[in-house]
Amino acid sequence: MATTRIGLVGAGGVAARHARVLSGLPDVQVSGVTDVVPDAARALAGEHGARTYDSVADLIDSGPDAVYVCVPPFAHGDAERAVIDAGLPMFVEKPISIDYRTAAEISGRITESGIRTAVGHHWRYLPTVERARELLDGRPIRLITGAWLDKVPPVAWWPRADRSGGPVVEQAAHVLDLARYLGGEVDEVFAYGNGTPPPVDGADVDGASTAVLRFASGAVGTLATTCVLGWKQRAGLEVYADGLALVFTESEMVIRDETGTVTLPCDPTSGHLGVDRAFVRAVRGEEDDVRVPYAEALRTHALALAVAESAASGRPVRPEAKHG
Repeated sequence: MATTRIGLVGAGGVAARHARVLSGLPDVQVSGVTDVVPDAARALAGEHGARTYDSVADLIDSGPDAVYVCVPPFAHGDAERAVIDAGLPMFVEKPISIDYRTAAEISGRITESGIRTAVGHHWRYLPTVERARELLDGRPIRLITGAWLDKVPPVAWWPRADRSGGPVVEQAAHVLDLARYLGGEVDEVFAYGNGTPPPVDGADVDGASTAVLRFASGAVGTLATTCVLGWKQRAGLEVYADGLALVFTESEMVIRDETGTVTLPCDPTSGHLGVDRAFVRAVRGEEDDVRVPYAEALRTHALALAVAESAASGRPVRPEAKHG
């Protein structure tokens, strides 16, 4: 089999993680890296025997088979347009932008071009999630509660709303995506932010927020976030159906029903491997297990933005008003 050559736009921590996973897949090569910080691009490229390029255009001209766009939320747009115009398969890291307009435009361009896409909502590839879908089959969900309780990541753009979109958009989107995957679409959200930023220079995002979600199925849900800790306390989801309780984290799922309680451990890296392997196999035409193409990620993005908008406005927001 011919080697699949992957170009990376971005050389930060998430790009480095993808590079490690991709380099471990058979017949896959990270062939090129570009970043607005040339030293970062050179360092990452050097770890994987790749070349560095001065621009996205130069990277595309080098002839990769697919491109990963791993840039901060505020930087999405131009790179995706260039990859779409080149007709290349594209993997985009979440969040796919800080607003809806940019993401919707990109989604429209993707539809017109017909290119293969995937977005990095890797929780959908955890084996515990697949087991949960089996257990929930035929059981209506009544309640979903999610949380992302963490610290401020060590990057300057993160605590600024106009750069990251805020904790719900940048972090808790994983929780919201899993809630949608298991519970279906959300009709309406009502959220509150505490109005006090975390104790970090230049921060203007809410240090804590909470939201109520109404699902189209009739289920109800909640989401709690905070970024004022010095550690990651918890990121996960709880799902309650008749006679069944499921509690997820990235490393396990606890199942409780009338027969007792079972804990299923889960390697968190299995999601990282699954999302990259599925995209590469789709690019090669070997199988189609891309669980979050760009259009699907846009719906999760609309939900996250609705929560953020409700917290800012103090009014309920309907996500479908964004995505139609």
